[in-house]
Amino acid sequence: MRRAERSAEALLRAQMADPHCAWSLGSYGAVATFRRDAEEAVRHLDDGRIGLATNRGALALTAPPGLRPIAYETGFTGGWSQVVALCLTEAACAMGRRTVLTELGADPAAVRPQDRSGILFDLGLDLGAVDACVRVTEPDLIERLRGATGRPLFVPGNPALPALMAASPHRVFLARPGRIEVYTAIPAPGQAGDPGPHSHILPKLLRLRLTHAATAPIPAGWVPVAALHPAHPVQAATGRPLSFDVGRHAAFGRLLDAWGDPDLVALRCAVLAGEEPDPAAVNGRFARLAIRAAREQRSLMAA
Repeated sequence: MRRAERSAEALLRAQMADPHCAWSLGSYGAVATFRRDAEEAVRHLDDGRIGLATNRGALALTAPPGLRPIAYETGFTGGWSQVVALCLTEAACAMGRRTVLTELGADPAAVRPQDRSGILFDLGLDLGAVDACVRVTEPDLIERLRGATGRPLFVPGNPALPALMAASPHRVFLARPGRIEVYTAIPAPGQAGDPGPHSHILPKLLRLRLTHAATAPIPAGWVPVAALHPAHPVQAATGRPLSFDVGRHAAFGRLLDAWGDPDLVALRCAVLAGEEPDPAAVNGRFARLAIRAAREQRSLMAA
């Protein structure tokens, strides 16, 4: 794919059609993830948004002006991750930035019509580019949350947190490009959650006040607000290992050509061709991670 032919909307639509692509929306320490099974029943949206719904969750996106996909790979011991971050400028990505539990009212933009009368509550996590919310329909829980509005969620003794954990209302994460809705139950501490749509909120990471991991090569002034995780060559979306898939490997290579940092892509190509480039030639950290990922791939290609 030549860079002149890039289209963020076309990228979203193409990946939406692939059941092996996973999606995430959030910030460092608070993320909602959408996955579906290949055989799972889905309903595609017909309201102009790019998305779909299952019985476990939903995804609805648009490609707002200025949306910048950034594709990259991160190598680690025994493997690598691959991501296309969906980024906006710091000025363009701003959301509510509420710091206390706040009632927002009904949710007319809910993906499923039956959910639009539910009441949204912003959890008040003070995230710059994401509103992390719950959507509640049970009258008792609505009243309990209303009694806790105006307070930080994680303040000691706040009754809202155990009430939410017990009731597992829909989690609704909102950003400028759209939303992910999670309908699955919140797992009890120490239990594994649903491998499909799920969310997590980690207060220790939230306190770091980061927009993304330091291993992500996001240019200064840009903020990743969502991401797509295309089909991985050696790992299913659930984490199950797979035999090396040449087609998936080539497909992400095309995404890197279109949306990746040209210097990092050049390093990857050199390593796959059998060369050993100097990571000091470009940004050291990101170059080392890209080279490490390419080495893992080269070893599998040669097997």
